[in-house]
This record gives sequence, C-alpha cells and structure tokens, in this order.
Amino acid sequence: MRLHRLTVTAFGPFGGTQTVDFDELSAAGLFLLHGPTGAGKTSVLDAVCYALYGSVPGARQGGGQGTALRSDHAAPATRTEVTLELTVAGRRLEITRQPPWERPKKRGTGTTLDKAQTWLREYDATAAAWKDLSRSHQEVGEEITQLLGMSREQFCQVVLLPQGDFARFLRADAEARGKLLGRLFDTRRFADVEKRLAERRRATEAQVRDGDAALLADAHRMQQAAGDAMRLPELAPGEPGLAEAVLAAAAVARSAAREQLTVAECTLAAAESAQAAAGRALDDVRELARLQQRFTQARERAARLEEGAGAYREAQALMERSRKAEAVAPALDLRESADAEHRRAAVAEARARALLPETFADAGAAGLAAAARRAAEELGGLDSARRAERRLAELLDERAGLDRQERADADVLQEAEAWLDGWEETRTALQARVDSAQQAAALAEQLAVRREPARQRLKAARLRDQLAEDTDRAVERARAAQEEALRAQQHWLDLKEQRLTGIAAELAAHLTDGEPCAVCGATEHPAPARKVAGHVDREAEEQALAAYRRADEQRAEDEQKLGVVREALAAATAEAGDSPTEQLASETEELEEQYERARRGAAELHAAQERLRQAGHEHERRVAARQEAAVRSAARVGHRERLESERAALEEELDRARGALDSVAARAAQLERRTALLTDAADAARAAEDTAQRLKDADARLADAAFRAGFDTPRDAAAALLDDDAHRQLQRRLDAWQNEEAAVRAVLAEADTAAAARQQPADLTSAQLAADSAARRLREAASAHDAAVRRCAELDLLSARATASVRRLAPLREEYDRVARMAGLTAGTSADNERRMRLESYVLAARLEQVAAAATVRLRRMSSGRYTLVHSDDRTGRGRSGLGLHVVDAWTGRERDTATLSGGETFFASLALALGLADVVTDEAGGVRLDTLFIDEGFGSLDDQTLDEVLDVLDSLRERDRSVGIVSHVPDLRRRIHAQLEVVKGRSGSVLRQRGVG
Repeated sequence: MRLHRLTVTAFGPFGGTQTVDFDELSAAGLFLLHGPTGAGKTSVLDAVCYALYGSVPGARQGGGQGTALRSDHAAPATRTEVTLELTVAGRRLEITRQPPWERPKKRGTGTTLDKAQTWLREYDATAAAWKDLSRSHQEVGEEITQLLGMSREQFCQVVLLPQGDFARFLRADAEARGKLLGRLFDTRRFADVEKRLAERRRATEAQVRDGDAALLADAHRMQQAAGDAMRLPELAPGEPGLAEAVLAAAAVARSAAREQLTVAECTLAAAESAQAAAGRALDDVRELARLQQRFTQARERAARLEEGAGAYREAQALMERSRKAEAVAPALDLRESADAEHRRAAVAEARARALLPETFADAGAAGLAAAARRAAEELGGLDSARRAERRLAELLDERAGLDRQERADADVLQEAEAWLDGWEETRTALQARVDSAQQAAALAEQLAVRREPARQRLKAARLRDQLAEDTDRAVERARAAQEEALRAQQHWLDLKEQRLTGIAAELAAHLTDGEPCAVCGATEHPAPARKVAGHVDREAEEQALAAYRRADEQRAEDEQKLGVVREALAAATAEAGDSPTEQLASETEELEEQYERARRGAAELHAAQERLRQAGHEHERRVAARQEAAVRSAARVGHRERLESERAALEEELDRARGALDSVAARAAQLERRTALLTDAADAARAAEDTAQRLKDADARLADAAFRAGFDTPRDAAAALLDDDAHRQLQRRLDAWQNEEAAVRAVLAEADTAAAARQQPADLTSAQLAADSAARRLREAASAHDAAVRRCAELDLLSARATASVRRLAPLREEYDRVARMAGLTAGTSADNERRMRLESYVLAARLEQVAAAATVRLRRMSSGRYTLVHSDDRTGRGRSGLGLHVVDAWTGRERDTATLSGGETFFASLALALGLADVVTDEAGGVRLDTLFIDEGFGSLDDQTLDEVLDVLDSLRERDRSVGIVSHVPDLRRRIHAQLEVVKGRSGSVLRQRGVG
C-alpha cells in the first residue's frame, strides 16, 4: 500500500482545503511531519484513517463523527471532505468521504442534515481516466478492507505505529499483551474453539448428570414402592457403577413384591365371604329398628299436637283480626305520608328562619315575602353605581397608559438622538462597499463571457475521450454480432438440409392403415420410412431460423449504434479540437476560480445597496420618530387634566352608593343574599302551613275508617294489621299443624309398623359392630391386595425405565469423557497440557515469537548489537503459561524483563517491536506491501548517537521502496530530515506546507 495524495477540507483544525503530496515526500524515503502542539499533526493521520475506514482511531472518536470531525474554523457553507489517492494490490484508487453535515437551509433560517457520502474511483491506465466503482458505504468499506487485508485497529497499529501503545505493550502483563495481539491477529476463532468445547463439555456433563439424577429419582421411587425390601447404592450422579447397582436392587425388590401379592389374594377371598354374611344380618336388624322407631316417633308427634292445640286456635283468631284491619290500611298509609311531609316542611322552615335576623323571627309568610320585595327594589337601584365604578377603573387604566407612553417616548427620543449622531460615518462606509461590489460585478461579467465557451470545449473534450472508448467497444460488439449472425445462418442451413434429407420419415410418421397417403393416395402402407438417429423435425428447423433472425437483427442494431457513436465522436472532436483534456481542464479551472472570486465579490452588491437603502430609510424613520414623540408629549398634558376632573366626580358618587362597605359589588352582594334568604323563608313558611292542614284532614279520615272496621281506636287497628311476612309465617304455621295431624294419623294406621312395635327392641349396636368388623377386615385385605398389585406394576415400570435410561446414557457418557479431555486440553486445565496454556494463548505465543524475531533484527542495529528480544513461556498467575517478553543484554549475558529498560531504550525497543509487528501482521494479512508507514512521537527521549542509529534503521526500510513518515516536534529532526510536512496553526485554522521536496 502506497499513499499518493491526501486532500482535506474543513477537517479537524484545517478550516479550508489542504493537500499533501505523499509522492514528493516519499521520494527521500524519510519525511518529517512536524508543527507546534495542537496544530494538527495527528489530524493528518486521522484523515488517512478516516478516508480508508470511515472513522478515526479509537481513542479520538467522538460521539457523532460528523460533529467531531468538522473544523470549527470552516465557513458555514463549506462541507467537510477527505480525499485519499493510493495504490494497493496493484490498483490505483481514489476514496472520497464526507461525514454527515448540518448545513444552513437554502430557504429560511435554521439547518438541515445532509447524509454522509462516499465515492470510490479507480484509475484506468489504458484509458488514462478515472472510472467510478461504488458510492455505497458498505461496498467501499468491504472493498478497502479486503484489499488491505487489515481491520481499522490493525491498520492503526501497524501503519500509524503509535509508540505509546508499544511502550505499554513492553511493560504490560500477559493478559494485556494477549488482548492487543488478539485484536491484531484476530485469534477470536481459537477463542471460539475453546468456548465451544467448554460449552459442549458443560452441556454433555449436564446431560450425564441429568440422566443419572433421573435414574436415581426412579430408584427412589422404587424404594418408596418396595419399602425395606430395597436398598439404594450410596453413589452420587456421575459416579461409576451407579447404573449397575440400581438395576440389581430393582431386581430384588420385584421378586419380594410378587411374593407379597400371592399372600394378599388369599386373604382377600376369605374377607369377602365374611363381610357378605354380616351385611345380610345387619340389614334385617336395621329394618326392625326402623319400624319400631317410626311407631314411637308417631306417638310422640301426636302428643305434641295435643299440647299445641291452644296455640293453633289463638293463631286462627289473630288471622281473622288481621283480615278486618286490612280495610283500615289505606287510611293509615295516608296519615303516615302526611305526617312525614309535615315534619320535613317544619324542619325546612326552621332552617330558613335561622339564617334571618331576629327582627323576622315572628313574621309570617306574607311578612317575609314583603321584606324580600323591598330588598330586591333596593338592589335594582345600584346599577348606576356599578357603571360609575367601571368607568373609574377605566380612567385609572387610561392614566397608567399615559404614563407608559410618556416613558416610551422618552426612550424613543434618547435612542433616535444616539443613532443620528453616527449617521454620516455609517453612510460613508456603506457607500464604499457598494462601489467595491460594482467593480467586482463588472469583472465577473467579463469573465462570464469567456467561461461558457471554455466549459463547452472541456465538456466536448471529455465527451471525445469517452466516445473514443465507446467507439472501440462498439466496433468489437458489431464484429461479434456479425460473427454470431453468420454462425446462426450456417446452423439454420445445415438443419434445413438435414430435414429435407429425412422428410420421408417425417411424412410416414402420420400414415394410418386404411387412410390415403398425402403424397401417393394409397391406402396400404407396407414399408413406411423410419426416422434415423439425428433426424431434424420442422420445429427444430423453425427454432434455428428464429435464432438466425434474432442474431441478424442484433447485428444490424449494433452496426447502427456504431454509426451513431462515430458521428458523435466526429462532432465532439470538431468542437474540442486536438488540445489534451488535462490542459483544457486546467485552463477552465483557473478561469472558474477567477470568475468565482469576482462573482463572490459581485454577490455583495445587492446586499450592500440594500443595506445603504435600509440605512437611509432608518435615518428618515428616526427623524420622524423624534418629531412624533415631541408632538405626543404636548398632547398628553390636556388629556391628563380632563381625566383628573372626571375621576373626582366619580369617586364622590361611589362614596354615597357603597355606604359602609368597600365597593358597590359588596353592597350588591349583601342585598342579593338578603333577598334570597327572605324569599326562601317565605316559601318554607307557606309549605309548613299547607302540610299542617293536610295532616289534620288525614287524622279525621283514619278515625272514621277504624270505627267502621270494628276497632275502638286507630291505634288498635294499626296493632292488628300484619305485614306480608308476618301474614305468610302465620299461614304457614296453621297449614303445618293441619298437615302434621294428618301424617300422624296415617302412620298409626300402618299394620307393619304396629306389628314391629309389639316385638322385642332390635339390638342394632351388636349387628353394626359385627358388620363394621367384617367390612374393616375386607378393606384391609383389599387395600393390601391393591397395594401389592400397584407395587408390582410400579416396580416393573420403573425397572424398565431405568434399564432404558442406562442404555441411553452409555454413548452420552462416552461423548462426555471425550469432550471433557479436549476442553481441558484447550483450556489449559488438563494434566496432558504440561504448560497449562490455553489454545488462544498458544497461537498468540507463536505470533509473539515471530514478532520478537522480526523486531530483534532492527533492535540489534539500533542498540549496536546490545539487546535482543525473546519470547518466554514462563508460567505467570494461577500457574498458567503467559505471553512473556524479555530482553537479553549482550553486555551482561543475562535475560531481564523489558520493564527494566530506560526511557530511551524503551523507545527504540518499542519502535523495533512496532516495525516487527507490522511485518508479521502484513504477512498474516496475505502479504500486502506496506510502502508508507508513520511513526508517532517518542524521539525526544534519544541521545544523538541512538537517534542516528534509529534513523539508519528507518532509512533501511527504503530497501523495499518504503517511505516512513516521522511525526514529531523534536527540533533536531528538522536538521536531519530534509523532506518535511509542516503544520502551521493560526487564528483562522491550520495550514500545511511541504519543504525540502523536489
């Protein structure tokens, strides 16, 4: 990979467009990228990374790429863009990226979001032109990653060579080194193998344990069913011998259960016979006892009926009296309703009178109504006072408005005077801007006349180049189409000749005995012709003819397109002439730049004229405003005097209307409340008088109804009256007494019951005890039999299931043993893995050994043969082998840890390690050549001799046509390295300058 050209616009600290020509810088092999702190040296490397991968190195990524990458110095209308031209895998490519951009809206105010854009082009050396490949972010990213063979992290580590990372790498522990090497060499597949084997080991182990647990669960169930006849083995799930022990114990339990079943069957038969005899004897005794108890209960019920005869007669009398009282019930209801209504009216009257002054305590309904009318008349007289009160509020608001106007006019006068004082200076400056814009407009008109012809000639030249390519392709297509048409014609003629040769066989295929021949008319066909191999029918011939016609049409079409392209090429050549396209493009670009500068200056003309015109209008407005403010101030004096006079008259009128209260509204509210209370009290008094009269009438009608029904007083009639519930209960009592009397007489008349009463009392207890004893013995025998049957069935079922489980678990246990050995070996926990090294660590250790070997070649040269980097498999932490890295000191002959190196030694050791790692990662990525490398900082810690040795090593990288860019602000490097890219920072953003290049 070799970088050629980098162009950045509005990127990082660069507010404008800056270009880096890496071809010029790389000609010397070593070049220096320097500048003050914060100028943007690292931003150049960020731009390279962003062009290739669409993002900057991890530590410098922002929350939103578009916002983080855009320069704060850029003009609002300038979009951030990075373009990188490079050669990789023998292809010259150009990548252009634009991050998302919040640009100003073309209409109105505010901003709108433009999405990120990406272009990928490739240079066609044959046509000497660029051709577009893709504008898809995903496609471009995949293409670049595939060509480079490295991820963004790998690229940043092996091409940009961040020295701080490798210094930490030298001093890091095995775990930190493993993380970095894992990202660079992408050893996730080996970690995935470890993870997959561990997961399979856990899964198979869980399956074995689950199987053994299920087997033990079945064994526990068999033990519960067999009782003491079975003893379980004292083994845990997963231990060997568990299956055999469970199956042996199950066989013993099944044999004991079958013996118990035979004994239970004999016991059950004897118990069933004894229980049947006891049951028959108990039924006979129960029937005799039932009849004797029925006769005794009937005699007892008859005695109770005789005792309750008096109560029965009293209930009959009460029922008769209730029927008479029902005639008085309507009058009673009417009287209760009138009484309740009167009480409610009296309560309402008392409540209404309680809200009135004591002066109205003895007033009747008429007096209260009259007082309410007087209060309403007084309330109506307050309308005029209300209008006066509203007018007074309006006057106060109007006076406050006059005060505000007076203050506003004072501010207007002060502001107008201040603005008018600087009017002459403002008008002179605006007129100067108008004159400058008019001069730019005149120049833009002159350039515009020359611009369009130049554009047309450049467009024609580009079209001429493109049409030349199109003509070649069209000639090739026409020649191919002509050849295809000739082949199709020849194929059709060959098939036609073959069909004519075998036409007799085709006609004979349609001959039928008894039917005339289409050729000779004969009805007998003794020897019809037969089709031979390779016969061509009519359909095949027609298909060949159709193919020939399509090919001929395509030939004609391609020849027509060739003629059109040649005509267009001749027209474009006539318009563009013989000048090279690059020369025309350069002339047009220079003309466009001149025109753009003039147009930008002319674009200010309208704005400058508009600002001058607006300033004139503003001057006139300020003068008019000053005069109007003075007039309004004079008019306010008389208006204020009229308002004061009217206010005094209104306040005098309101003092009379309000009385002792604060406002007219309060006086009106007081009168409204008094009127409402008096009106409510009058209505309540009239309602109480009416309900009292209705209650008196109801009492008279009730007394008359009670006398006619035969009661002395209404109270007696009310006491005799029964509600519906009491009436139903009394009727049920009478009906029950009558039904009971009839039932007792029927029982005493039964012959079986009377005969049973004459016998000895039945001994039900003895018979019941004998039956219960027989039933208990039967239940016990049946329960024992059922238990024996269930025990045998359950033991058979569980034994069969345990046997099946043992057979099923055998291959699974073998798989677990095999997977466990493999997982332990790759995880470093197995005894077979002597160094206890994980698979991923083993692969990374091999890579680190390669890196150390590659780094040692350069480290020896930098250290004058003193130091050598070696990889170590010594165990670290938890007894496992780590990714050790030691340095061998040739002066002492001893091996020591890299953390003991001094600052300068650490720098050139880490530099050697970075270069060695770049070589190994490049080989790992498929041998992609890295012709351009960058080294970021760290040279300030070296003395002069060591710096010379380091630069010699870097200079040796040119042996394979490599170029190395050193990013540093060490002053001594500017003297040693002539090719330089300087970053100069300023208030308007940083700029790039190339020095010491041809």
